[in-house]
Amino acid sequence: QTAGAQRLFEMLSPGASFVQINFDDILFYENCGGGSFGSVYRARWISQDKEVAVKKLLKIENEAEILSVLSHRNIIQFYGAVVEAPNYGIVIEYASGGSLYDYLSSDESEKMDMGQIMTWAAEIARGMHYLHSEAPVKICDFGASKFLTHTTHMSLVGTFPWMAPEVIQSLPVSETCDTFSYGVVLWEMLTREIPFKGLEGLQVAWLVVEKNERLTIPSGCPKSFAELMRKCWVTEPKERPVFKQILSTLESMSNDSQLPQQCNSFLHNKAEWRTARIERERSCSSLLPQLIGLKLKE
Repeated sequence: QTAGAQRLFEMLSPGASFVQINFDDILFYENCGGGSFGSVYRARWISQDKEVAVKKLLKIENEAEILSVLSHRNIIQFYGAVVEAPNYGIVIEYASGGSLYDYLSSDESEKMDMGQIMTWAAEIARGMHYLHSEAPVKICDFGASKFLTHTTHMSLVGTFPWMAPEVIQSLPVSETCDTFSYGVVLWEMLTREIPFKGLEGLQVAWLVVEKNERLTIPSGCPKSFAELMRKCWVTEPKERPVFKQILSTLESMSNDSQLPQQCNSFLHNKAEWRTARIERERSCSSLLPQLIGLKLKE
């Protein structure tokens, strides 16, 4: 397990505990996705007559104790865990609306406007600020990806586009590795595109670490959004904003009377800036044959 997880576990109060749920008390429905952090199923917690989501894990160490003390309106609620080998899993609130990633991949996302983006950007930032600064256990020295690495089949191919350079290189991390990932999510909401689409995980890692490349910020993107994303993607972790600063920036942006028009114009002129993005990504791709024999720093 990570040193960060161990330090967090040591910070828990002696009375920290979680509800242990019997595997037979869960009625599984369909697999509703999962990706890099394991399979997630829609299910029913029979004894509580509650619709839940169950995320299957390889094992459970300290995660359940940590999750049990977190409580925030912008964080999925943790109900308990199944600890009967080999059926390990965490039981959490079921988000009937699906994931943000799924929504952005749907036709429904074409209706998104600046108001929706600002709302979600702020809600995500509030949840992360709570985890980093206000939670009973501060998730600040290893980041979300490190938190789950040792408990699930983590597909690095699927997660590299969201990883900060220091996470890719397995260097010491701080809370601002999540700031970097937040910038990618903001880019996804603005563009409704897949980050580094068409590239393999190691190709993305090489571009981000060795070439210091970042996602293309489309022409026409409102200046305030572009500046925020660039700050989130600064290579030096200490120079990236923490989520308290991001929330302050978002508040200032919400008071800009010209931003809604700029943003909505940008969102509805996708074809114009998509061409420029594709051209830049092609130029990056031309460098990729150099990846042969590449060994990432450890």
